[in-house]
Amino acid sequence: MSLPDPENASTLENAMQLMIQTFHKYSGNEGDKYTLSKAELKEMLTTELGQYLGHAKDKEAVDKVMRELDSNGDGEVDFTEFIILVGALTVACNDFFLEFNEKPAKKK
Repeated sequence: MSLPDPENASTLENAMQLMIQTFHKYSGNEGDKYTLSKAELKEMLTTELGQYLGHAKDKEAVDKVMRELDSNGDGEVDFTEFIILVGALTVACNDFFLEFNEKPAKKK
């Protein structure tokens, strides 16, 4: 199976393809090419999710994310663990925007 041609793919197929490509852009720069090391995870969080995670430069924050994501305790984040992060962050953003949009506008 190959990735769909972006020109003919649906929006969701393109989103899935971008998540796969983004993960592999950072995985394998060091060590296992199918997992993210702590350094690779930090680079990905800072570069790709900086707007949502406050630029994740804090070492303790990255360590916490790594501990929470690394469900099998191998010290690396595999694709499934990465998708859990993206899914959880997407749910949190959706909840925030729903709540934000439900607040009545302040009268002047």
